[in-house]
Amino acid sequence: MLILGVESSCDETSVAIVRDGKEVLANVVLSQIDIHTKFGGVVPEVASRNHVYQVSLVFKEAFTRAAIKPEEIDAVAVTYAPGLIGSLLVGLTAAKTFALMYNKPIIPIHHLAGHIYANAIEHEMKFPAIALVVSGGNTELVYMKDNYDFAIIGETYDDAVGESYDKVARVLGLGYPGGPVVDKMAQSGKITYKLPKPYVDNFNFSFSGLKSAVINLAHNEEQRGNAIRKEDLAASFQDVVTEILVNKTFKACAAYNVKNIIVAGGVSANKGLKERFNKENDGSYTINIPSIKYCTDNAAMIAVAGYYRQQKKKDFADLSLNAYANLELE
Repeated sequence: MLILGVESSCDETSVAIVRDGKEVLANVVLSQIDIHTKFGGVVPEVASRNHVYQVSLVFKEAFTRAAIKPEEIDAVAVTYAPGLIGSLLVGLTAAKTFALMYNKPIIPIHHLAGHIYANAIEHEMKFPAIALVVSGGNTELVYMKDNYDFAIIGETYDDAVGESYDKVARVLGLGYPGGPVVDKMAQSGKITYKLPKPYVDNFNFSFSGLKSAVINLAHNEEQRGNAIRKEDLAASFQDVVTEILVNKTFKACAAYNVKNIIVAGGVSANKGLKERFNKENDGSYTINIPSIKYCTDNAAMIAVAGYYRQQKKKDFADLSLNAYANLELE
């Protein structure tokens, strides 16, 4: 089964072609990071405008790399939620146009489902499982009893973990995107700054207090005329974040009697998080983390999610499918 994947929920324009949910024939990703860096974050209107400029070229390149014809595609999987509404609409319109032109069925994909199923490209996903979904806009724990069966058991009350990384990076003058820079800086730093560990009951998260603590610490040190040891502050911040994420995940596994862990989303590329999981795992758990190229937004994960959604639900969307800026994982 050949599935065409289309992803445009934020600032990456991506089109992929995947066979049988496993073999990635093409995965073209055109990033806008260089454009948005000067703004210190993604500007929605600029992002959607650039998707319009790029989407046709990305489609063409995907078919060139895969060396197949559009008529050979069996279905089109497209991200319809959540994300920047203007960006989503560009990808959705392109996907529906392709489906109409070539008479292909449409598979609607939730962006977070795509991140979860990025793991299926290189790993065998076993169930039941706990998925930790961590990105710039989301921090969630999801219980999966079976394939394409999602139950959100924990989420953030305020900032997503990726958002917190970006804000800490801004305070340290590290630019955008902040997550990879803070992670790299933390590798050479020492845990010397005392930062609070926010307590939230059950499996929910809160990072606003930790973020504010970093901002206040940096401000107070500046007022005293003291230089911030950026590497040490990055290491101290990351130590608290990874401890919270990993401990909550293991607690969820114990509560739901689960031995399989899926880590998904852009922050799953974080080296400190990977090291923490490996350090804390006593061998009882199977932990799946995608390769870096599948951690961030890409259309291969959408195509793979489309394959597994169709295997489970066996239904399609029609041309009335709309985009949604906010929508819980189905």
